[in-house]
Amino acid sequence: MSKWMIANKKADFEGIASRFGITNITARLIANRLITNRELEQQQCSDKAIEEYINGGLESLHDPSLMADMEKGARVILDRIKAGAKIRVIGDYDVDGICSSYILLSGIRLFGGDVDCVLPDRVKDGYGLSIKLVDDAISEGIDTIITCDNGIAAFDQIQHAKDNGMTVVVTDHHEVPMEEDKEVLPPADAVIDPKRSEGTYPFKEICGAVVAYKFLVMMADIAESDDPSKEELSSFFKEMLIFAGIATVCDVMELKDENRVIVKYSLKTMPEVTNKGLRALIHVNSLDERNLSCYHYGFVIGPCLNATGRLDLASRALSLFLEEDENAAAKIAQDLKDLNDSRKDLTRQGVDKAIELVEADSKDGELPKVIVKYLPDVHESIAGIIAGKVKEKFNRPTIILTKAMDGGAKGSGRSIEKYDMYKELSTCKDLFKKFGGHKMAAGLSLDEENIEVLSSKLNENCDLGGDDFEPVLHLDMVLPLQYVSTDLVKEFDMLEPFGNGNPKPVFAQRDVVLLSGRILGKNRNCGKYRVTDGCGRFFDMMYFGDMDKWHDFLAEKYGQKMVDDLYEGKSDGSMKVNIAYYPDINTYQGRESLQIVMNDFV
Repeated sequence: MSKWMIANKKADFEGIASRFGITNITARLIANRLITNRELEQQQCSDKAIEEYINGGLESLHDPSLMADMEKGARVILDRIKAGAKIRVIGDYDVDGICSSYILLSGIRLFGGDVDCVLPDRVKDGYGLSIKLVDDAISEGIDTIITCDNGIAAFDQIQHAKDNGMTVVVTDHHEVPMEEDKEVLPPADAVIDPKRSEGTYPFKEICGAVVAYKFLVMMADIAESDDPSKEELSSFFKEMLIFAGIATVCDVMELKDENRVIVKYSLKTMPEVTNKGLRALIHVNSLDERNLSCYHYGFVIGPCLNATGRLDLASRALSLFLEEDENAAAKIAQDLKDLNDSRKDLTRQGVDKAIELVEADSKDGELPKVIVKYLPDVHESIAGIIAGKVKEKFNRPTIILTKAMDGGAKGSGRSIEKYDMYKELSTCKDLFKKFGGHKMAAGLSLDEENIEVLSSKLNENCDLGGDDFEPVLHLDMVLPLQYVSTDLVKEFDMLEPFGNGNPKPVFAQRDVVLLSGRILGKNRNCGKYRVTDGCGRFFDMMYFGDMDKWHDFLAEKYGQKMVDDLYEGKSDGSMKVNIAYYPDINTYQGRESLQIVMNDFV
């Protein structure tokens, strides 16, 4: 159960509904998503902003040349291609790194470049560009390095490359390092990052794959020859925007501004994708490319790609996208799915073990304010996933550490909104061999003997308490079930794609009557209920959350016998709950039916 916060945005909902031919409810939902500042309400919820939100297309994507060094970097690579130089793309081992590497590699090849690609080994190389990767490139006769999804913080590594006569272009999207309130840029021939203070690019929150895509658009704009042709370029950019959309979702970028346009376009054009590897990955997961959503990007396709960088080498995922033989692509896709299934099993075991340790240490009912747990047998690549799951379970900042290859401990942390993890870890930096991150997440390594010291210091310094540990659920409005209809749910389609920064609508309804129920799922982890709103309408209601908490809530409020009666179809109609929900359309054997999906309850 969470603390419910209902949006209270103000706008001319009736006027918006009339001008755009939508319901007042949908007008309110759009205003809730556009308005972030009351002082800018008129501007943020203007007819122009609403029109772009509803109907914005590729014409609204921003001009790449507005990014600092974009044109300069594109000219550098075009010159190196013309000179016949050997070029190497160096990316990262996550979905954004894999997709941005594939985009750059394919694009530079299209322009005639002699190019290959290297993705770092998570365990041996660590994140991004390293001295070892630079030395490998030098020994292999590489003239030029272009990074993607990394490089902005690789000052020493790039200086090493420049000292050895290499050309280096950085394309990245991460925060620019600062010293004494001044940006510290690596000494590359061009440094392209939307977060640089220089340049006038209007939207900073794009992923590495979008930066790579824009880089190639810039190359196409300034290329002097007609090779590749306009037709080749058109087909190429249409396909690459699909990969940019996948990366945008999987890197959890906010679905606002051009991000939302890119992801919408990506989902819309996925049925036309020609990449044999991506099609194989979709099919091996029993998905239909004509009916994908951000959920499928973020929780099915993305994890299969990420699993290679976690348990194997990310180059396997890249090889999937580069494979031209359908049978070989199908084999690689199946390997990736199997690897992700293994990762899920390992994660589940790690989460169970971590929860067991937390609960064992808090038998008196007092949980630590900051959870720090050492799981030496867990693969270090899934520590962050486990930390995230434990954080969700207990709603406390969580750090999970595993045994590192050097004999020390290495791990990741995930935080809650009211705890700045990077700031708090900075107060303990003398304990670490290495650490970095931001407010909501961090990575760190330290000696094993410092783990308990770290836990003690973080908890002693932590001033969280009471409501700080209560999760918050943001609701759009109170919407009685009597106003819900199939037509209304279909009208909500114009709000998609849903994801970070553009959430699926969530409503509140008081006193929903529970009439009967069934527990479903192989692991009995969801429930289906027949409910009524007290106004003569009946609905099917699904719940996919924590069934134990749900049953404990019902038993505490109404007694275990009434809970048993509910599942035996003997409920007398006296069980009522206040629910947070969203309406949905269930399609089965070609028939549509309205259903309610419960998010939370009080």
